[in-house]
Amino acid sequence: MALHFNPMDPEFLADPYPMYHRLRTEDPVHHSPLGFWVLTRYEDVVAALRDPRFAKEAIAAFVAARFGMTPPGLGLSMLDRDPPDHTRLRGLVSKAFTPRVVEVLRPHVQQIVDGLLAKTRDAHAMDLIEEFAYPLPVIVICEMLGVPVADHERFKGWGLDIARGLDTIMLPPDSDVGKRSMASRRALSDYFRELIKERRAAPRADLLSALIAAEEAGDKLNEEELLATCILLLVAGHETTVNLIGNGTLALLRNPDQLARLRDNPGLIGTAVEEMLRYDGPVQRTARIPSEDVTVGGRTIGKGEMVMPFIGAADRDPGQFANPDRLDIGRTDNRHIAFGLGIHFCLGAPLARVEGQIAINTLVQRLPRLALATDRPEHRESLTLRGLKSLPVTF
Repeated sequence: MALHFNPMDPEFLADPYPMYHRLRTEDPVHHSPLGFWVLTRYEDVVAALRDPRFAKEAIAAFVAARFGMTPPGLGLSMLDRDPPDHTRLRGLVSKAFTPRVVEVLRPHVQQIVDGLLAKTRDAHAMDLIEEFAYPLPVIVICEMLGVPVADHERFKGWGLDIARGLDTIMLPPDSDVGKRSMASRRALSDYFRELIKERRAAPRADLLSALIAAEEAGDKLNEEELLATCILLLVAGHETTVNLIGNGTLALLRNPDQLARLRDNPGLIGTAVEEMLRYDGPVQRTARIPSEDVTVGGRTIGKGEMVMPFIGAADRDPGQFANPDRLDIGRTDNRHIAFGLGIHFCLGAPLARVEGQIAINTLVQRLPRLALATDRPEHRESLTLRGLKSLPVTF
């Protein structure tokens, strides 16, 4: 059969890894009829993520042109910026997410996990996503930012729309995903404007107040950038960790030998979480636009063309990982790129690791009868972020 990569195929959404293997083997630098390049080999993906010629800022205009829209008036976050703006914006928040700062949060994260499990104890069943994987990182990032935790139901739908909006460049031009994402960004901006007004009047010891102080200083941050940074931290601060906990738990339940191994050796949780990130990572792909013609794997990618390095494919490349389709929670030679590489390496990686380690290890150790309550868990309709709509379990 001719190779036809269709990211909207329900089979691909349910399990993208067989298609990644075909692409890597048959056409590792694949030009899709949908109008973008697909990279699937580890070495090519790593090279693209490290190469400053593969830029991000041109993506907003590319998407706007493809969908016949004017470029969004909303400010771009650090995720969508190139240096020097990326460097300036990242520097404003990076100190809040260093491993040393995040380590201090461990006891509090454990306390939240314990509270969430206590609520479900008598039921002996739960939707692991809705009742556990989602609330944990939401509570943590809300507390760090200074957003009222009680408001999380208000912005839950907005966050899902914004996350889904990452798929816009792979969708047909008549899709309304981009418009819904933009509407939710505006709604969340309005929400933050009100919160910022309150915090200007009464600053607190939180990240939002620190960002407002930087904006008021006048040379570090303007209002649109302040809003874009708040939206990025809130949405990215929980969406991907929900998927890490959900995907990781599902992988363990489908590999009972590894589940038993972790239960018997809780000290393996560090390498176990790294393996879960490699095996079925929360972020499957990213995007770049080269600022000049670039040759990758013998093929020339033209200046201004859309390139998609598939992280999920790179992390199953047999050229880099022995037995890549096998979950091995003791894997030590594991240079996965689930958090990206280069200047855009995930700012929240230390926090995601701590949350994932505590959440998954506590589940495994406290719930010896933990089991899937469905044979076919449903994945979210997302081409960029890989995660579950729900994960019914019994214990």
